[in-house]
Amino acid sequence: MDAFELLKTDHRKVAELFEMLESAGGKRKLDVFNRIKSELELHTHLEETIFYPALEKPQPTHALTLEAYEEHKVVKELLSELSAAKSADDEWQAKAKVLRENVEHHVQEEENELFDNAEDALSDEEIEALGDRMAAEKARQLGQPAPSKSARTTKSDEESSHSGILSTIANFVGLGSKSETKKSAKKAPAKKKTAAKRAKAASKTAAKRSSGSKQASKTASKRSSASRGMKRASSSSSSGAASKGRGGSAKKAGKKAARKK
Repeated sequence: MDAFELLKTDHRKVAELFEMLESAGGKRKLDVFNRIKSELELHTHLEETIFYPALEKPQPTHALTLEAYEEHKVVKELLSELSAAKSADDEWQAKAKVLRENVEHHVQEEENELFDNAEDALSDEEIEALGDRMAAEKARQLGQPAPSKSARTTKSDEESSHSGILSTIANFVGLGSKSETKKSAKKAPAKKKTAAKRAKAASKTAAKRSSGSKQASKTASKRSSASRGMKRASSSSSSGAASKGRGGSAKKAGKKAARKK
């Protein structure tokens, strides 16, 4: 429970009772005053035993807390004096008005200064814990059953319990825990990325091999063409040599024939 909201609720209740005191008459005035007295005594008890001790040490709230203690003393003295009266005469009503003014001044300083500084000095968890303690003590003083945990704590506990149940069911049916599912979901993209990288690398390798094959094919083609050229040249050379040989033999035969004649 939020400590500030708990105390503000008490402040509003006391303010309403002072309004009732203003319009009440005769004995009813004293009855309303007794209700105010009971509310203020319980309220100051909660603040002095639980709330203020938590604000005494922090620098932002130290001075304001000490001042609040002193204001409580004034209120307690006025309550004691008003309680001793047997009738709500003019003097009593004047003193009751002073009590109301002191309480309203105290509330204004508390809500506008002390609470604001306390929010800076305390963590959210500390404020909730103080609220829970004051609510429990208030219930104890009134003879009421202890209130349930603060909404924030209860919600957190419920979420934790709900998560635990789901995890147990998931494990039982073989689906794995929520965290494992998340891990698997996170790993999946990584596997996809790895596969993609491998495919890309294989594609590059294939491309290189294909390029190498083409280059080798071109080289082989060039070598084949050169070989064919060399064979042609060799063939031509052989033909020429043969032709020359035949021509030389003919000349020799001619010369031999001429000699015979």
